[in-house]
Amino acid sequence: MTTTSGEFVLADAAAYAQAVTDASLAAGAYYTGGTSALDDDAYDRLVRAVAAYEADHPDEVLPHSPTGKVGGGAVEGDVPHTVPMLSLDNVFDGEQFTTWTASVARRIGHEVTRWNVQPKLDGLAIAARYHEGRLTQLITRGDGTAGEDVSHAIGTIEGLPDRLTEPHTVEVRGEVLMTIGQFEHANEVRTEHGGAPFANPRNAAAGTLRAKERAYTVPMTFFAYGLLPLPGTSAEHAEALRSLAHGELMDRAATLGVNTPATTDVSGLTVDTVEEVLARVEHIAGLRAELPFGIDGIVVKADLAADQEAAGSGTRAPRWAIAFKLPAVEKITRLLDVEWNVGRTGIIAPRAVLEPVDIDGSTVTYATLHNPADITRRDLRLGDHVMVYKAGDIIPRIEAPVAHLRTGDEQPIAFPDMCPQCGSGIDTSEQRWRCERGRNCHLVASLSYAAGRDQLDIEGLGATRVVQLVEAGLVADLADLFALTRDGLLALDRMGETSTDNLLAAIEAAKAQPLSRVLCALGVRGTGRSMSRRIARHFATMDHIRAADAEAMQRVEGIGAEKAPVIVSELAELAPLIDRLAAAGVNMTEPGATPPAPEAETDGAGEPAAAAGPLDGMTVVVTGAMTGPLEKLSRNQMNELIERAGGKSSSSVSKRTSLVVAGEGAGSKRAKAEDLGIRLATPDEFAELVADLLE
Repeated sequence: MTTTSGEFVLADAAAYAQAVTDASLAAGAYYTGGTSALDDDAYDRLVRAVAAYEADHPDEVLPHSPTGKVGGGAVEGDVPHTVPMLSLDNVFDGEQFTTWTASVARRIGHEVTRWNVQPKLDGLAIAARYHEGRLTQLITRGDGTAGEDVSHAIGTIEGLPDRLTEPHTVEVRGEVLMTIGQFEHANEVRTEHGGAPFANPRNAAAGTLRAKERAYTVPMTFFAYGLLPLPGTSAEHAEALRSLAHGELMDRAATLGVNTPATTDVSGLTVDTVEEVLARVEHIAGLRAELPFGIDGIVVKADLAADQEAAGSGTRAPRWAIAFKLPAVEKITRLLDVEWNVGRTGIIAPRAVLEPVDIDGSTVTYATLHNPADITRRDLRLGDHVMVYKAGDIIPRIEAPVAHLRTGDEQPIAFPDMCPQCGSGIDTSEQRWRCERGRNCHLVASLSYAAGRDQLDIEGLGATRVVQLVEAGLVADLADLFALTRDGLLALDRMGETSTDNLLAAIEAAKAQPLSRVLCALGVRGTGRSMSRRIARHFATMDHIRAADAEAMQRVEGIGAEKAPVIVSELAELAPLIDRLAAAGVNMTEPGATPPAPEAETDGAGEPAAAAGPLDGMTVVVTGAMTGPLEKLSRNQMNELIERAGGKSSSSVSKRTSLVVAGEGAGSKRAKAEDLGIRLATPDEFAELVADLLE
C-alpha cells in the first residue's frame, strides 16, 4: 500500500481498519515502554494515511482511531492532569507551515507578531509537580487527561532539581530523554545486569522511567517546555505565570533551577516573522547531527499569552503551536550479514549488511559495527530487526536489535578465527581485533595511505603503482620507498624515464615533510592527522616522542589513560622502521615546535612555554571554500597552518570556538557562529592574520 512517494494509501475499509489497529497498538507501545514495532517515520506515514482516508470517508471513522487522540491513543493513566497535556499537530515543509500560520491568524483575528522556536526533543513528556518548592510527583502524559505516576524516578533525572530556588507551588512540564552518552552508559549497565540492550535513546528513557525496584539506576536528562500553576499556587504567582509569554516562561523556569534548551546549542529563540521562523528551523536542522541528544523536529509556538488564549485548543492539540517535523534519521530494518574488513594497520573491522532502507534522503545498505565485543554486548544476531541511525554525513550505525520483534529464527554472528585478508592469526587481546601481521597484512593500503596528499604527499604513487612495487618485491615496508633506485623502477612495466624521474623526485621531496606528516604516515593506532600534529607540536622531535612513557604521552591534549599506552606501544613496535627512515634522511623534527622543557620549566599544566603566535590560545574552525592565498590549501593544510600559528583547529563550532574562517558556501557552521556571537573572518582576512607563516 506504499506509493512511489513513500506514503501509505489505504484502498478500502478493511485496510483502514487494520491501519487504525496497527497505529493504536504502536502508539500504546511507544508511549508506555518505547517498544513499538514501527519506527517514527513509519508511524507518522501510517497516521497520515488514516487521516487521509477519514477525510474522504467521514462516515467510516472508527472510535479508536489515533487521529483525534493525544499520543495517538496511548493507554490511560490514573493521575488526572489539572490542565490537559496535549500532543502537537505536525507540518513537514515550509509551505505547510505557512498555511498553518495563516489559519492561526484567521482564528485570532490578526497576524501573529511574535513566535517562539524551540527544538522538539525526542523524549517522553512528563509533568513535575512542586509543592512549596519541593518536587513531590512525576506524571507521564498518558492520554492527555490523566497519566501514570512515575515518582519513583525522582532523583535520577538531571535538570529536574529536588528543590526549586524559590518555594513556589508549580507544575513544570517538559521532556525526559537520554543523551547519547547516557544511552551508551545505560546499555552498558543494562547488559552487565543480564538485560537486552535498548534499541535507541528514546526506548531507553521510556523503559528506565517506568522501571521500579531495579538493582541499578541510570541517569536521564530533563528539558522544560512549560510552567503552570497548581492548586495551592498563590493567586498572585498563578496570574503572573498565565500572563507571561512563552519565552518569558522558559526564562522563569531557568531562574527556578530547572533545565531548559537555553543550556544547549539550540536554545529557544523569539522571532517576529514567518521568514525568521523558517530560518531558525533551518539553522536547528543543520545542527542536528552535532547535538548530544536526539531531536525529531522544531516546535513553533505563538509566543504571547493573549494569542495563545485567543487561538485555544482542540481535544488533541493546541491551535497555537505546531511541530515542524524533520526527516527521520533512524529506522528499523533487518541485519542480513556481517562482513569482516581489514584496515591499513591490520585492524579487523566488522560491517553490517542491511536490508536497504531510506534514511534522511539516502539508501542505507551498510552500517558500522565497532568491534566483536560490541556485537556481543548488544547481542546482535543475523536476521535481527535493528534500529539504524544516520544523521548528516555521519556513517550509519546500529543502535541495538529490536528484541521484541525477534521470531526465534535469528542466528548468532560468526566471528573469524583467522585474518580474512591473509589467513594469519588474530590478536584478540584488545576490543578491536587485529591481524598478527599488523600493517604488513594490508601493505598496499598502508603504503597508499602513507603516500597520500595529507601525509608524505608523494605524487605518482597511487594504489596501482604501490601494488606493482609490492608484487615486484621492491617494497615491503615504508622505508623501502626511500631505497628505490632508478634502474629498479625502469625495469617495471609502464615505467618510462620521465615517470621514474618524477617519482624519485617526489620521494626525495617527501623526506623534508614535517614530523607531524611522517608520524601520520606511520599509521600509529590511536592517531590521525589532527592527533599526529598535536603530538609533533608537543614533543618537537621523534626522539622526544619515542622517549615518552604513557604518563608523558597523556600530557598531549586529547590523549587519555586508555589511548596513551597504545600509542607508546605502537611506537616501540615501529622503532626499527623509524630508525631506517631516519637513516634514509627522512625529517624527524616539527618546524617551529619546541621540545618539552623539564617539569620545573613548564607553564604549570605540563605544557612547555612557547613563543606566542598570531592565533595563540585560539580555537579556529574552517568552513566553506577557501579563496585568495588560501585557495590551494587542503583542509588538512589549513589545520596545519592554524596550529603553526599557535592555535587549535576544530571541526565543530561551539562556545569554546574563538574564530570561524568562513569561505564561499559556508552554511550551518557560519550560522551557528553568528548565533553564538563568535568572530568571523573571510579567507583573505585570515591570510593577512597569518601572513608570516604562508609560503
